[in-house]
Amino acid sequence: MIIISLSFLAFLGNFSQTARKKEAPPIGQPQAFQVITGIIKKGETLFDIFKRHQLDITELYKIREASAGIHKLRELYPGRQYKIIRDNNERISSFLYWIDDDCYLNVNRTGQGYCAEKIPIVYEKRILHIGGSIKGNLISSLGEGTENLLLALQLSDIFAWDIDFTADLRANDSCKIIVEGLYKDGEFKKYGQILSAEFINNGDVYRAYAFKRDGKIRYYDEKGRSLRKAFLKAPLSFRRISSTFSERRFHPVLKIYRPHHGLDYAAAKGAPVSAAGDGKVIFAGRLGRYGNLIILRHRNGCKTYYGHLSKIAGVVHRGAKIRQGAIIGYVGATGLATGPHLHYEMRINNHAVNPMAIKLPRGRAIVANMLAAFNQFRDEMNVELASSEFSGAVVIDTFAKPADPGEG
Repeated sequence: MIIISLSFLAFLGNFSQTARKKEAPPIGQPQAFQVITGIIKKGETLFDIFKRHQLDITELYKIREASAGIHKLRELYPGRQYKIIRDNNERISSFLYWIDDDCYLNVNRTGQGYCAEKIPIVYEKRILHIGGSIKGNLISSLGEGTENLLLALQLSDIFAWDIDFTADLRANDSCKIIVEGLYKDGEFKKYGQILSAEFINNGDVYRAYAFKRDGKIRYYDEKGRSLRKAFLKAPLSFRRISSTFSERRFHPVLKIYRPHHGLDYAAAKGAPVSAAGDGKVIFAGRLGRYGNLIILRHRNGCKTYYGHLSKIAGVVHRGAKIRQGAIIGYVGATGLATGPHLHYEMRINNHAVNPMAIKLPRGRAIVANMLAAFNQFRDEMNVELASSEFSGAVVIDTFAKPADPGEG
């Protein structure tokens, strides 16, 4: 069971959003103004809202026109809030629509008509300490709800080059996560960036530390080496291996023993398949026992094969350049297959290799002139990780402000 330990100090370093003068709109308004608020219902349009409240439809068209270049108001989503303020002359003074959890649309009447802008929502950031033993799988261990699912996916993305979160998990594996919690009006809204994490898998300890490089947050180990490698540990998230690499496997369809130069990942039909590494498409189509197959060519004479796909993604065609992690197809049972699964192969200089056994080169390490800043941030994060104890009860502590993670 994963336990949450919460610090009430906001994290201010490089990860903090710059405070803006424009906050979320005030709740109260002068008596001369009429305030109309609501939540978008399924299938509801802005025209429906204007008609229900007997608002001037011509002003609706002007508001739509003013906001067209920022957010099209034909795209309203159920569950999103809106606010309309009408003055004492029954003209619309302002219209606000919460686009998503990060920003809202603000349309105001001016002397020249309506003016629209997109304003970011400013959150209070708190440090959350999350951790405990893994029971079953990573997703169920972190708990129910969309935000916990997204946190699990974020954690799996960080360690995707070292841990297969289904095939590699063992009893008594555990994790600790130091992550931003984003709050509005004292209420938790969502998780932000993972600042550091520790995962103990089968007795091996993996640690990750966030650090900015070229304006983008990347993750490194304790020595400042990039966690990113040439190939992901697996091309699917949260799946199980149904058949391993073997020189002599009993084929379930042909009923004979034959080599199996790849890994079979059992997964639901339609589950997305990701490119294990940066590469170029050299084949995309149907090929014998593979069914729908994609072959990517990578550097240093390496190729990866993705077979039995139900569908090949539209961006995939011969000659296309594909980035690591991009969705290239979907799990199926085409070709010689008894059920939906992904057949994944890796070949180096046309010789089949076991993807789980090869050592992969890492990405760029922290540059020398930024190593001191990284080491300072790492040391402070190690204090945070060491102070996180999860004994079955919720613990509330106050922690020192983390160091500025800097930028490499």
